[in-house]
Amino acid sequence: MGLDIAQHIVTDDLTVLLGLIAATVFLLHNFYKPQPLVHPILLGRQSDVARVRNPGQSAVYRNYATGLMGRLPLRPTKDVYILGDLIRPELDAPRTLWNTRITNSALQDRVASFGTGLLRLAKLESGDSNVLLLVNDCIEFLISDLALASHSIPSFTISSSDVLSSVLDSHPPSAIIADAHFLPTLLELIYDAGEVGQHHTIIVVGEPTRQAMASVASSVKVYSWDDVEREGTKTQKILSPIPKPSDIFSVSFWSSGDGQLQGAQLTHENITAGVTAIRALMPASHALSPLDTVVSAHSLSTAYGRAIAYTALFEGTSFATLQSTQILRTSEIDPKYNVKDVTSARTYKIPSPTVLFVKPDHVEALVSSILKTAQKNRILYPFAWRHKVAGIQEGFLSKDSLWDRLVFDAARAKVVGEAAGTLAAVISSGGTIPASLLTPARVAFSAGFVNAYTHPVVAGPILASHPLDLQTFPGPDTAPAHVGPPAINIEARLLNVSDAAIKADGDPEGTFVVRGPSVGKLLGEDYVNVASETIPGSSEEEEGWVATGRTARIKPNGAFIVL
Repeated sequence: MGLDIAQHIVTDDLTVLLGLIAATVFLLHNFYKPQPLVHPILLGRQSDVARVRNPGQSAVYRNYATGLMGRLPLRPTKDVYILGDLIRPELDAPRTLWNTRITNSALQDRVASFGTGLLRLAKLESGDSNVLLLVNDCIEFLISDLALASHSIPSFTISSSDVLSSVLDSHPPSAIIADAHFLPTLLELIYDAGEVGQHHTIIVVGEPTRQAMASVASSVKVYSWDDVEREGTKTQKILSPIPKPSDIFSVSFWSSGDGQLQGAQLTHENITAGVTAIRALMPASHALSPLDTVVSAHSLSTAYGRAIAYTALFEGTSFATLQSTQILRTSEIDPKYNVKDVTSARTYKIPSPTVLFVKPDHVEALVSSILKTAQKNRILYPFAWRHKVAGIQEGFLSKDSLWDRLVFDAARAKVVGEAAGTLAAVISSGGTIPASLLTPARVAFSAGFVNAYTHPVVAGPILASHPLDLQTFPGPDTAPAHVGPPAINIEARLLNVSDAAIKADGDPEGTFVVRGPSVGKLLGEDYVNVASETIPGSSEEEEGWVATGRTARIKPNGAFIVL
C-alpha cells in the first residue's frame, strides 16, 4: 500500500514548475491588486444624522467629517475674518490672474490705490455709497470688489444683463463700474429711465469709443478705471475702519424661473465660509497649492463663482474663467457650454489647468469627445474600457495605467490639449447630470470628480460628492446622479416628508432647506424663516433656514439626490 501512495505523489519537473507559476499568479493577484482609494466605511456613512426629528420633516443632516457636535467652519484659517484677509502676504510668489502676472503684495497695493481713487475722484463715501459692477470677469473686477469691501461700500452684481433694468429701477447705485463696450447700452438705459441724476458716476474699464463718449450727457460723469487707480497711486492712501465679518459687502441679483428679480445679501463671513467649503472639495492627496491653476465656468457675479475666485486668491494659484461666464457678451462670444468653451482658457497666459469648475453641459461635452476620440482605436479601446471599468468597480482609478498610456492619454490631449497631463480634479455644479454619466466621466477624466449642488444665495457648495467616490447605484439611466452629503459647514433637512415612508425605512423625500455660515440672506419675501412660518412650536435656535426651491431625496448612506 505504501508503494502505491508513493507512486501517486511522484512529480516531474513540469508539474513543479506549473505549481510555482500558479502560486506566483495567486500571490501577485492578491498582493498587487489595486486597493480602493477611499475606505468603504467612509462612503457608507457620508452624513451624520440627528437622532430626533419633528413630524413632517426629516432629521438634520451634516457632513460626517463635521459631525453633529462639531462647530461649522467659518474661515479657512484662524487669521481670516474679512475679504481682504484672503490675500495672504506670506505668499509672495507671482501667479497669473487671467493675463496679469502679479504677486499678492502688488495686488494689495493696487486694491489700496483703486479704493483711494474711488473716494477721492468718484466722491464715494465709506459706509454710505454702493456700486454696481457691470464688468465681465477680469482682474479689474477682483480689484474693484476688494477695494469696495475694504471701505465698507457694498457692491451690486447681476448674473445676467436681463435683470439690469430692474436693478437700476429698484436699487439705484451711487456709481457704476462698467466695461467699455457696454457703455453705449448703459447710457441708453439711463436716459430712457429719465434718472440721469441718480446714475451720475460711471467708471469705465477699457477704452470706450469716441462715439460713446460723445453721447455722454453733461450730468453724467465718466472716469477711466486706470485714471481712478492712478489718482490713488499718487496720493496718500485712505484707510477706512476695518469692516466686521457680519457686515454686508455685496448684493447678488439674479432672475428666478418666472422672471422675478431676486437678490441675496452676502457678508464677509459668507465668503470666508464659502472658501472653506470649496477647499474641502479637493482630495486630500491633492490639496490646492500655488502650483495649481484653477479655471472656472462660474461668473464672479454669482456668489459661488466669487467664492471660487477668492479660494484661488487665498491659495496663491493662477486663475481664469471661461468665455461663457461673460454677462455682457459681444457678438463673437459663443454662450454654449461646450468643449470650445472649456478650451477658451487657452487664450489667457495661465499655466495649464489642474482644477476645473465646470457645468454639467461641459462635463457631457468633454466626456463624449474624449471617449469618441478614444474609440477610434478600435483594437485596444474595448480592452482599455473593460480594464478601467473593472478598476472603478474595485474603487481604484489612476491616470498612469497602461491603458491610459495606450488609449486615453492621446484622446484627452486631442480634446483638451496640455490640460490632459495636468488635470487633477473636475467639479461639476450648476445643474444635474444623469447617473449613467458618472462611470464614463471617471474613465474619461481619470481624476477626482465631484458632483455638487449650488444655489445663488450660497457662497459655496451646498452638497458635494467625495472626489474619490467611485460607487455606482442601480436605477434608470436618466435618473439624476447623487450630489453627496452636505458641505462641511452646511446643515440640511427636508420638509413635507411622509412620516409613514420614513417609519418603513424608506428614503426621505421633501422640500429642501439649508442653513449655515456660507448661506446669505434672501431679499424680500423669498427669505423663508422656517422656524416661525413652517414649523410651529420651534425654538429660537431653529431660525435661519432658507428654502432652495427644490425637492430632494436622501439615500441611506446620507447622500442627497436633488430632483
